[in-house]
Amino acid sequence: MNEQELHNEESIALQSGGLAMFAALVIQISSSTKTNDKLDALAEYFTLADDKDKVWVIAIFSGRRPKRIVSSTLLAEWCTALANIPSWLFLESYSTVGDLGETIALLLPDPVIKDGRGESLSYYLKKFIEIEKQDELVRKQFIIDSWQQMNHAERFVFNKLITGSFRIGVSQKIIVNALTKVVSLSSSVIAHRISGNWDPSTISFNNMLGDEVVDVDHSKPYPFYLAYALEDEPSSLGDPSEWQAEWKWDGIRGQMIKRNNELFVWSRGEELMTEKFPEYIILKDLLPDGIVLDGEIIPAENGKPLPFAALQTRIGRKNITKKQLTEAPISFFVYDLLEYNYEDWRERSLEERRNKMEEILQKINNNSIQLPPVIKFTQWDDLAELRKTSREMNSEGIMLKRKNSIYQVGRKRGDWWKWKIDALTIDCVMIYAQKGAGRRSNLYTAYTFAVKDGDQLIPFTRAYSGLTDKEFAQVDNFVKRNSLEKFGPVRTVKPELVFEIAFEGIAASNRHKSGVALRFPRMSRWRKDKKVDEINTLDDLKAMLNMYGK
Repeated sequence: MNEQELHNEESIALQSGGLAMFAALVIQISSSTKTNDKLDALAEYFTLADDKDKVWVIAIFSGRRPKRIVSSTLLAEWCTALANIPSWLFLESYSTVGDLGETIALLLPDPVIKDGRGESLSYYLKKFIEIEKQDELVRKQFIIDSWQQMNHAERFVFNKLITGSFRIGVSQKIIVNALTKVVSLSSSVIAHRISGNWDPSTISFNNMLGDEVVDVDHSKPYPFYLAYALEDEPSSLGDPSEWQAEWKWDGIRGQMIKRNNELFVWSRGEELMTEKFPEYIILKDLLPDGIVLDGEIIPAENGKPLPFAALQTRIGRKNITKKQLTEAPISFFVYDLLEYNYEDWRERSLEERRNKMEEILQKINNNSIQLPPVIKFTQWDDLAELRKTSREMNSEGIMLKRKNSIYQVGRKRGDWWKWKIDALTIDCVMIYAQKGAGRRSNLYTAYTFAVKDGDQLIPFTRAYSGLTDKEFAQVDNFVKRNSLEKFGPVRTVKPELVFEIAFEGIAASNRHKSGVALRFPRMSRWRKDKKVDEINTLDDLKAMLNMYGK
């Protein structure tokens, strides 16, 4: 679809409302890299859309995606039959396009009912819930009937919602800022209101963001305050006595809440994780009521954090074995106090919040919760020396927080900084490529890298970030000209492009052929100055594992 066609679709959509308006919003956001353009598109949508649709858009863009109601295989079969094409042609199209929803939207024949775009976004999403567990024929008929009434843009977002794979580049901050243009609430109040455990199929827009809302959700967390990376020398921050230093631990950022004599543990991704960590259950009896703590979910023994790899043995498991409880005992490392005695403490200074935390937690003698000590220092140079020992502490570096700072919402400059240790790096060669998602769905931007092991190349990690748009376009061009084989959406390419991969940590892994797994790998440099025979070896990786891994 060219730019003029997209513009025409958007104009029609804004007049017709419903799913068409949501599809136009998705097109506007996906095709833009500018934050202000995304903000304006969302604000316009929240001004014009039906209230029921607004709630669902907030839900979708904040990670509350609908459950998958149909498998990818069935969708492909139904599309193939409706388009009257052989299955090999569908697979060939899919491998070229790289996105299932987009492929189906492109292959389906013209709509049977050209002016049938009347149903709302909320209608379709509630229908998904209604037919989720019904017979396959019921789901098939609903989906085919819907396809036959939609244009390309509507089909695309409809397919993404069906598969539960809807992802778009909108931050919580952009959503909140767009809503401030529509409702008479502050950004911090909006951020809090749209957090937590709410159901878009039952809550109204007014109940969520109206002026007279009475919050009865005892589990509701606060928006997290996030730090910026410190790129200058810490001396640029001024007098060291104005700053509190803490170790930056590597775990899952979370909030622990006790209200109404119930305990809730939320991740930063707004996943309720209380039941996943039975170690925390005892804290329901130990913590005072009406308290919210910000901290990190970390495996620890005798108060000392274990490597992140230990936490990975617990993530995603419904049933925790006795062995896992023993080998990776979980603790909550408390960073901050957001609520005490049902009173919001975020506007108080960090120093006051810290003093109250110490008062509360010194009465609790239990390994499942602890308040790590602050790092005492008087000179920035002394702190810099301590930072060099971070990996020995299983830490990612040091957090610097202004002592008089309040607890803000989102990522703010000035008061909280993360001074991370320098990343580990290794030179390697790209051997596989796959198309990206969103605005990069037509470019090969996800790569697999290998190191040398004698005459062999051993794959050891994947990465899809770190290059500029110009560099991604150049690599995409190389992939298209130098593909050797294809396996579905994956291309094997000539091993010629050398990259420097940066990563935060390394651990042993029996799930990977290389025997190692990297923490947060990304491309730090395209090494056009190096040839393939100069890349690192598997022995180099194992030496890093012995030195820095656990």
